[in-house]
Amino acid sequence: MNTVEPIRDRDTITEIKRYLIVKSSRDYILFFLGINVGLRISDLLKLKVKDVRGGHISMREQKTNKNKKILIPRDVKKALELYSLDLEDEDFLFQSRKGVNKPITRETAYRILKELEPRFKLDRVGTHTLRKTFGYHFYKQFNDVVALQKIFNHKDQKETLLYIGIQQDELDKKMAKFNL
Repeated sequence: MNTVEPIRDRDTITEIKRYLIVKSSRDYILFFLGINVGLRISDLLKLKVKDVRGGHISMREQKTNKNKKILIPRDVKKALELYSLDLEDEDFLFQSRKGVNKPITRETAYRILKELEPRFKLDRVGTHTLRKTFGYHFYKQFNDVVALQKIFNHKDQKETLLYIGIQQDELDKKMAKFNL
């Protein structure tokens, strides 16, 4: 399995959002929601409009089978409201163009994200990039690995830091300064 990386640069994230909002509102919402709530792609893709109409997303995680409640950030909520104006409660949030009310597949989500790699000079992008980007920036903003560990349902803090790439960043900084 290939390791994917978070998008560490905020300016790049802004550029990606600008690009996606013009290209496809669905793809934009997938990216914007994904980097702001930290859900796994499998959980994002099964969301229906009714799941994001309130102030929180309440769900049972597919991988862990644990209940999860996530506050939807204000800017994301506004974007979701605009995006879902013409959608029904039972509609999947990320509808496929194939079939009636079918969500996009994990493979389609992967292709959407993989297209960003050359355009924005990113390395190792995949479906976990959204979740890792959330985790990386959450940690950088709050420096609270315990909260992030709870959000991700990880067993320990080392797992969380390794997952979001912080340990590698710290090692790289030290190695860049190292000199014999």
